[in-house]
Amino acid sequence: MQKITPFLWFDNTAEQAAKFYASVFKGGKILSIARYTETGPGKPGSVMTVKFRILGQEFVGLNGGTDFKITPAISFVVTCDNQKEVDYYWAKLSAGGKKIQCGWLEDKYGVSWQVVPGVLYDLISDKEPERSDRVMAALMKMVKLDIKRLQQAYRGK
Repeated sequence: MQKITPFLWFDNTAEQAAKFYASVFKGGKILSIARYTETGPGKPGSVMTVKFRILGQEFVGLNGGTDFKITPAISFVVTCDNQKEVDYYWAKLSAGGKKIQCGWLEDKYGVSWQVVPGVLYDLISDKEPERSDRVMAALMKMVKLDIKRLQQAYRGK
């Protein structure tokens, strides 16, 4: 059992969101669905929570109503091995949502994601600050991240 589980509050789209995430990430799976009973507060028989797993990480989505909203102050980072993965996750997760900046997007359910190439961490933490600065300058101009352009900036080209 995982000790920490992200718990996402949706107005009434937890099941749709969970199915969407399970379809985007290979091996994604709906684990369980709990329904409201006569005790409420939701309509009896309607979906209360959906437990799902993506990339080995369990999440729970709650249909909690309109009291709280998901905020971009919390985001999920998808670390990608190559540009093909960046392109795939960017296209899937941003469909119907908002493309923001620096690899950030908000999906159609309001959840914020960062689609980031794994190599970025090395590029921005180089011991030579000039290299890292060039990478950051390039990154700040991008919406979807481009590994080739980040590496060119790192090399000063």
